[in-house]
Amino acid sequence: MSDLLLDVRDLVVRYGPVTAVDHVSFTLDAGETLALNGPSGCGKSSTALAVLQLRRTDGGEVRFEGRELTGLSERELRPLRPRMQPVFQDPYGSLSPRHRIRDAVAEPLKVQGRWNPADGPDRVAELLDRVGLDPSYGDRRPHELSGGQCQRVGIARALASEPRLLVLDEPVSALDASVRAGVLNLLADLQDELGLGYLFICHDRAVVRHVADRVVEMRDGRISSG
Repeated sequence: MSDLLLDVRDLVVRYGPVTAVDHVSFTLDAGETLALNGPSGCGKSSTALAVLQLRRTDGGEVRFEGRELTGLSERELRPLRPRMQPVFQDPYGSLSPRHRIRDAVAEPLKVQGRWNPADGPDRVAELLDRVGLDPSYGDRRPHELSGGQCQRVGIARALASEPRLLVLDEPVSALDASVRAGVLNLLADLQDELGLGYLFICHDRAVVRHVADRVVEMRDGRISSG
């Protein structure tokens, strides 16, 4: 029996007179990877932002774990946000250059009121280890890490919230091919271990074939096939 995690129906996103997402519908189960594939400007990232409610919708429904998100206030969304986390394309841009890695990973715990000074550092070390980084990397700053290492830090930050859904927006497109494979293998291992659902935004068909259980093709804001 499937565990429906995300149910998107007739989603519409407009920017002024331009319709970026035009009545897009799809579902995602826990433990499944659904790829949104298509060229730049086709509406993939706007769809991802709308799912996360980082961009308000102009029509349709986004149901996460059975709850309708569209129309909720930010106060109502706040307790739901930890369970649906983004991982963005730019591994360096996602991290403050002023903060040490341990502080970047700890930040979600502090923002959500779940930081305990007694065991918080051990939790950060555990998260870094889980994404394949030595806990000593916590003392470094982003410029001291490679792009692949920074993306692993971004994944660790997302995992700190104990999510059920990761929205991965071109998470490996800025990485070299050899590094890309390592990050994709990490994501696969985490999904097997934690039962995460992945909404995977990608323009690269080779990557999509490697990671996706199902593929939704987008063109000009619409689903062309699925």
